[in-house]
Amino acid sequence: MTKKVINQKGKFDEELINTIEPNFVFKNKPINRFKFTETILEENQTDKTELLNGLKKQINSIENCNLKNNSQNLVLGDGNINSSIMLIGEAPGIEEDKSGMPFKGEIGELLNKMLLAINIKRKDIYCSYAINFRPPEDRKPTSMEVKRYSVFLKEHISIINPKIVILMGSSAMEAITGINTKISSERGKWKEVILKNKIYPEKSKFNPSYLIRIPENKIYSWEDLKTIRQKIQDLKINI
Repeated sequence: MTKKVINQKGKFDEELINTIEPNFVFKNKPINRFKFTETILEENQTDKTELLNGLKKQINSIENCNLKNNSQNLVLGDGNINSSIMLIGEAPGIEEDKSGMPFKGEIGELLNKMLLAINIKRKDIYCSYAINFRPPEDRKPTSMEVKRYSVFLKEHISIINPKIVILMGSSAMEAITGINTKISSERGKWKEVILKNKIYPEKSKFNPSYLIRIPENKIYSWEDLKTIRQKIQDLKINI
């Protein structure tokens, strides 16, 4: 009769592992860690979508607002909600008010060209406005209106959580920095804004609608775009 050899060491190792962390499962098939990462990204996107929907409801609940009362649609934002770049304009115009989407028509076409000039596709960034409703006759938002909506805009930035914030126009600049002056005196400077204890690099530049009216200032906008591209490289942002 032959005695069956028992691997006592193997049995001991198994018992030891189970006392430390029970229910280990050993498989020859490798773990798909990319799938695990994708799951995290999907969960983060779901969280952001829910937060943005909640923000939209808050903005829609505003009372006694002439902007809201005279607009067709609330314009929140559009693009990649997980992007490292958030671009903020001043306020919707007639095209945006009709569609409920930011930067449409001639203004949107110019913005697309500006971004492509530094190798960025519009779909890869996130766009929004300082004011979410169209001002009557496309007038400039008042400081009172900018201040009222800045609360929502700052929350909007915190939800998207970008690595770079681009402020296009004086109303967007005022909403985030509190500076109420001509954009020409502030454009081109990198600054930092702190929201919920987090620092966001920001740059103010001319709005596309302004450049359509005064095209000779496109040369300054081009200089700003180049520094934005450089900042993207310095921060090693993949976009």
